[in-house]
Amino acid sequence: MHDILKSADVKRFVVVSTLLCWCFCMIVVRIDRTGSGYYRFLITNLFLACVPLFLSTALRIANRWKFPRLIQLATFGLWLLFLPNAPYILTDILHLTRANHAPVWYDLALLLSCSGTGLLVGYLSLIDVQGIVARRFGTAYGWIFAVVSLVLSGFAMYLGRFLRWNSWDVLVAPTKVIEILGAMTQPWAHTRPLAVTIVFGVIFALGYVSVRILLVQPERS
Repeated sequence: MHDILKSADVKRFVVVSTLLCWCFCMIVVRIDRTGSGYYRFLITNLFLACVPLFLSTALRIANRWKFPRLIQLATFGLWLLFLPNAPYILTDILHLTRANHAPVWYDLALLLSCSGTGLLVGYLSLIDVQGIVARRFGTAYGWIFAVVSLVLSGFAMYLGRFLRWNSWDVLVAPTKVIEILGAMTQPWAHTRPLAVTIVFGVIFALGYVSVRILLVQPERS
């Protein structure tokens, strides 16, 4: 357990907890000052954004302790299913013009805080799983996996924002998945899903690559 819960994990827990606490406090203050619970849904969205990080941590532990392959695959599948919930919170910025109970600057600060926290949590989660893939299959495959995961998250933006899908719909309504897969065989016939997937996928990928580059420790002269 000491090897798994290293100082980096403790720092990550402190940082993420602080960010979540800040977002929660901003929501509570808004409710208290305006009497409107319009943005209470952000609490649920933040919780869902943290699910991939919980699952990636569980996957790291399962991988380190060499749990049965079936358990690791099931955990990985759930992680991939819930990963889009983390960056999806970025789209909540669209709600900015729909509520006027508080000053616009405060609502903007609230939405940016929540969306930034969700994106960071998603990146931290992907770093975990990319590391597992890279150790097992090589660095190149790790990066390919990361980029593909982010592009799929971009596609999930379309499913969630325009078709109002949730992650669990894949489990409770598998026939919808078959319909979507059928439509993917003719991507150029569905320009809006394709455009949303590419734009958000590129945004997520550029942000993730930038974070990974900046996390590399500079060589000492």
